[in-house]
Amino acid sequence: MGWSRGIKSDPVGRYLSMNAREWRSGSRDGQMIVLATLLVATFVMFLISLKWYSLMPSATFILPMLVGGLLLQWRPQLLLTGVALFAATVSALVQSIGFEFSQARPMTLVAVYASAGVLLYGASRTKSGLPAALGEMMLMELRDRLQAQGTVPKLPEGWTSESAMESAGSAKFAGDFLVANLSKDRKHLEMVLVDVCGKGIAAGTQSLQLAGALGGLIGSLPPLGLFSAANDYLLRQSWDEGFATAVHVLVNLETGGYEVLNAGHPPAMHWKKDEQEWVVSGARGLALGIIEQPDFRVASGVIEPGEALMFYTDGVVETRSLDLAVGVEWLRGAAKIAIGPGMAGAPRRILDQTEPGEDDRAVLILHRLEQ
Repeated sequence: MGWSRGIKSDPVGRYLSMNAREWRSGSRDGQMIVLATLLVATFVMFLISLKWYSLMPSATFILPMLVGGLLLQWRPQLLLTGVALFAATVSALVQSIGFEFSQARPMTLVAVYASAGVLLYGASRTKSGLPAALGEMMLMELRDRLQAQGTVPKLPEGWTSESAMESAGSAKFAGDFLVANLSKDRKHLEMVLVDVCGKGIAAGTQSLQLAGALGGLIGSLPPLGLFSAANDYLLRQSWDEGFATAVHVLVNLETGGYEVLNAGHPPAMHWKKDEQEWVVSGARGLALGIIEQPDFRVASGVIEPGEALMFYTDGVVETRSLDLAVGVEWLRGAAKIAIGPGMAGAPRRILDQTEPGEDDRAVLILHRLEQ
């Protein structure tokens, strides 16, 4: 309330905030506001350059063109570039009158024109039609919104959930993602951990699309129906590698009973308190997006107090020198060590024991606390 009242009493802040929203919307008005600002700045630079060329040489006119390359679309950027080049050229020629036209000044103009050409070429090749900064911002907002729907909701007392995820090459987009839903009565938790075929940025855009599709269906369809819809969706795509592995879990948070459905994913694991071991789930199935009607084998069980379920992607257990079966056995031992200090922080400790490779990695642990 205090912040909004401050904006209303600050006309400059209100004006800037309104213009920022206009630009973020990608509207024509927003583009014209940015263009007008940069043209005024260029004109001021031009006047300074005519008076004090040593303070504002022609090379400095690259600056408004660089800013325009980030904030403007192709046509406004073309106009700004033409004005900036004209100002740089006239400034250099005026200052050369009565003086020897040294080689430094022509080479400076050549650099300015070359920079302008590179910027215009980059702007003309933008498929979205959006300036670089705005296109990046919109893509990151889309990613954040889709990842937000994969955040496990706050669970009822007695349950905790924690995950850790790293993309290949530390890229901002990954082929691994989580979608979760807690029923309105807070009695049933549904989660799907998915690994889209591919690595890093190459799988990032595909995972964004699939995450949006699953996020709109989870909680509305039974597990088999959800996997069937996801399978049909992937079959309709024209991706080069159009399949994905996934593991689905539906947990009754009152009784601890659960069902696991697996589609070509590494097997889930159940931490058994009495045995003090991670037990591998028997749920199996074919990856999504390969055939029209894949078969799945469901596994069920009960998470007793003090026990946990763990899900992970193949980047955790598979490397060039380690196949899946050996990797799963390694993970059983590594995860047992990781939960030694407690379940809190265990997914991160597990990832810290793995070697960064060419595949995305994710670990999710659902823990039922001791009563």
